[in-house]
Amino acid sequence: MAIDYTVIVVYLLGMLAMGWWGMRRAKSKSEFLVAGRRLGPAMYSGTMAAIVLGGASTIGGVGLGYRYGLSGAWMVFTIGLGLLALSVFFSARIARLKVYTVSEMLDLRYGGRAGVISGVVMWAYTLMLAVTSTIAYATIFDVLFDLNRTVAIVLGGSIVVAYSTLGGMWSITLTDMVQFVVKTIGVLLLLLPIAVVKAGGFGAMRDQLPTSYFDPLGIGGETIFTYVLIYTFGMLIGQDIWQRVFTARSDRTAKWGGTVAGTYCLAYALAGAVIGTAAKVLYPDLGSADDAFATIVKDELPVGVRGLVLAAALAAVMSTSSGALIACATVANNDIWSRLRGRAADGERDEVAGNRAFILIMGVGVIATAIALNNVVEALTVAYNLLVGGLLVPILGGLLWKRGTVHGALASVTVGGLAVLGLMAGYGILANEPVYYGLLASLAAYVAVSLATPATDAAVLAAWRERLAGRGAPELVSEPVPAPQ
Repeated sequence: MAIDYTVIVVYLLGMLAMGWWGMRRAKSKSEFLVAGRRLGPAMYSGTMAAIVLGGASTIGGVGLGYRYGLSGAWMVFTIGLGLLALSVFFSARIARLKVYTVSEMLDLRYGGRAGVISGVVMWAYTLMLAVTSTIAYATIFDVLFDLNRTVAIVLGGSIVVAYSTLGGMWSITLTDMVQFVVKTIGVLLLLLPIAVVKAGGFGAMRDQLPTSYFDPLGIGGETIFTYVLIYTFGMLIGQDIWQRVFTARSDRTAKWGGTVAGTYCLAYALAGAVIGTAAKVLYPDLGSADDAFATIVKDELPVGVRGLVLAAALAAVMSTSSGALIACATVANNDIWSRLRGRAADGERDEVAGNRAFILIMGVGVIATAIALNNVVEALTVAYNLLVGGLLVPILGGLLWKRGTVHGALASVTVGGLAVLGLMAGYGILANEPVYYGLLASLAAYVAVSLATPATDAAVLAAWRERLAGRGAPELVSEPVPAPQ
């Protein structure tokens, strides 16, 4: 294991080194929060794929493959579909807005007053996403070093908080690129073929497993539909995803770079399901399906390769955690704290220190919450139900329906959010009904209240159209720094 430990330690030290390098580059608010809006296609594709493919996509995706076979790919597959939809239909317009948060977009579209309440919902989502990603460190570090759960969370969380606080989005972008490469090599190029070979090949897998394991819809139509609602639509509106769109050098980069990343997610989804299916052949009686990834890595991979694959799992968790952390801090500072103080979050250089402080504060809060929290699945379900039930309709409505009003948006967020919370209390957190009915309630409130209230001021809509066209934004001129590819 000494070689495996060396691989992991070198990887973690590299993450910190990139944080230090990013600190030297992030000299303005734009550089710190959205990497100066200068990412080219290669870096944009890599960092976008890294943020959406986290521990749930890697460890959880293999676990679903272990439980359901090839149809276990649907969870990660719907994430890829959401990223493709975002990239093809919306990312160019989002990138041209030149904002920092989803709530700023809502204020532009509806003429203000929607920011704080939508910011609170988005903050809760990003906080829970960061917490659940941080908890995943405990599983990986337990495999690596047999560490106590709390120590593992503090160790992994501290590394992510350190490099995120130092360099902001530049540090996160650089580390995400490394994480993207490590995941590609570790999971797709090494673990996938080794797992299939160890299981005797696809023919042996078919012979030893029920036919349901090779049914594309074996996981169930209702489950697939729920995945689409939660993950596909969640990809369209999450602050952690939009903040990566804001880093694109151009709307063309956002569209085509995101399309490449979404396609990569589809391949990653299938790979995880196949690895899980192979693990079912090798270890048919595991106590928990989520143990499949760690078990096959520990028992079937040679020294050195094992360390790289575990680094890939760590990379998956860290990329999601760091992206959620900076999104959480950005929303807390720009959409909630600055508005409550009655001051817009502007001043490029002055804002760097404030945003850095918020990342540190939110990071400490995330680590503390992760230590106290037990049920990761329930926390993540609450986060996505609130996000989709409360914010999907006013965000997409603002982009697609000009008759939507600020009153309709506020009613939609409030009714949808409360409906989701109430239905989760009645049906249970893991039930499908809360997001179904919450989304319908949000849509009904948005349409009814928008039609019952005066249309959005023509001047507001004119300014909105100018921003969508890429004109009238405060940051159209970038510093003369070469754009990375």
